[in-house]
Amino acid sequence: MSSTEARVKEQVAAAQLADSGQHEAQLLGERREKVERLRRAGIEPFQGKFPGRTAIAAVHDAHGERSDAGEYPDFRYRVAGRMTARREHGKTTFLDLVDGSGTIQLYAREDDVGEEAYGRIVALDVGDIVGADGCVYVTKRGELAIKVDETTLLCKALRPPPEKYHGLSDVETRSRRRELDLMANRESRDVFVTRAKIISAVRRFFDGEGFVEVETPVLQPLYGGALARPFVTHHNALDRPLYLRIAMELYLKRCLVGGLENVYDLSKCFRNEGLSHRHNPEFTIVEWFQAYADYLDVIAFIERMVAGVASEVLGTTVIERGGHRIDLAPPWRRVTLCDSIRDATGVDVLSANTAEIAQAIGEEAQPGATWDRLVAKLFSKHVEPQMIEPTFVLDYPAELWAVGRPVDGDPRLVEGFDALVGGLELASGSSDLNDPDEQRARFLEQRHDRAGDRDDGHPYDEDFVRALEYGMLPAAGAGLGIDRLVMLLTGRESLRDVVLFPAMRSLGVSGR
Repeated sequence: MSSTEARVKEQVAAAQLADSGQHEAQLLGERREKVERLRRAGIEPFQGKFPGRTAIAAVHDAHGERSDAGEYPDFRYRVAGRMTARREHGKTTFLDLVDGSGTIQLYAREDDVGEEAYGRIVALDVGDIVGADGCVYVTKRGELAIKVDETTLLCKALRPPPEKYHGLSDVETRSRRRELDLMANRESRDVFVTRAKIISAVRRFFDGEGFVEVETPVLQPLYGGALARPFVTHHNALDRPLYLRIAMELYLKRCLVGGLENVYDLSKCFRNEGLSHRHNPEFTIVEWFQAYADYLDVIAFIERMVAGVASEVLGTTVIERGGHRIDLAPPWRRVTLCDSIRDATGVDVLSANTAEIAQAIGEEAQPGATWDRLVAKLFSKHVEPQMIEPTFVLDYPAELWAVGRPVDGDPRLVEGFDALVGGLELASGSSDLNDPDEQRARFLEQRHDRAGDRDDGHPYDEDFVRALEYGMLPAAGAGLGIDRLVMLLTGRESLRDVVLFPAMRSLGVSGR
């Protein structure tokens, strides 16, 4: 596209946006006038409650099998929800009403409700929140409805819903204006209801295994427990910088020092890094530690947990992702990191230098490129996308895992792992180091390596090392991404589809 064509396209888009804004402003004005007319008539358009309501799904469950057309006056209900459509036929009107459980028609006749009440029904706008009282009615087409005696405007919608109410499809709009997405797409509402069920199921699994849920601080004087850049803030009263946590690990380990043997924390962490369909600066994660265990025990725990949650929420351990049918039932495949890279690229990363690893990635080694970063990049580019079958990748080079216990017989490696499903990293963990002197040495070594642009490593945390000097229970632990688990179990390809309000680049105040 030439620069002239691009400029014309931008001008057309700007004109369309202006026209859309003018049209919306006109509708907003018309609806505000309706509000004033209602108030002059003694009707409050923004009600406080509507007691005695029956969920629409319950009405369908009780009467959805009826096929004989006509009115059933013995079965009366109060229903409420958002009006999504209206169809008028002379002095008869059908309204579509949607609540959190389903959709039902409202059937109103002027001869039944009277001219004044019927006029108020006809004056309702798509998007209004409406309550209705009436009896069960089956249309000539065999469709269930409520024949209304009375309607109540519960909340006047001043702005119209999306034009394509039943198909808001623009991905950007759905992510930026989640309220419109939820309003227009039942599928989106179902995803977030499923998300809530997944989180509840994860908590039940931990609680059932005898774990104690604890809360670790979000604001930390030092960040640690992962390789990531933090968000920095300032505490005015203390006059010191604080960091939003990037992980819960170092505080959970303090719990182990104190004698809490099996602990977990399920909440938010924050990393000041890029945006992608797999990364959001704030994300939900569950981190846990199991005393007197090693990474093989944690691996078995993850298998059981993921399969158990899938069975509870979906009723099956089989999911579909990227055209693949994946069974989450244990046992999952095990392979070492070095073997997986060697099998995919032919490179032995334990003996290769930075130039050789960069060449395998398909790029030249840049100044400051470090061996551990290049190994991680090689794995993520050439190995991770191919890990479709549920797989644990084991035994990481020590440079990539500052808090892991060395593999017996090979100090170059630590007992760390990643869990991958459908080409997506789901969890990572390790057998954990409880030697304070070794932990201090690793922190100091990594601090030395963070010269220049290495601002994503572990800072030296003397308070944590001092805690280890009191003696930490032998343990292993892991972190599992809840957002990614939801992606897997709901068949979504992007975090934006499973995070209610994802971080987005700004389009200005009105466009969010």
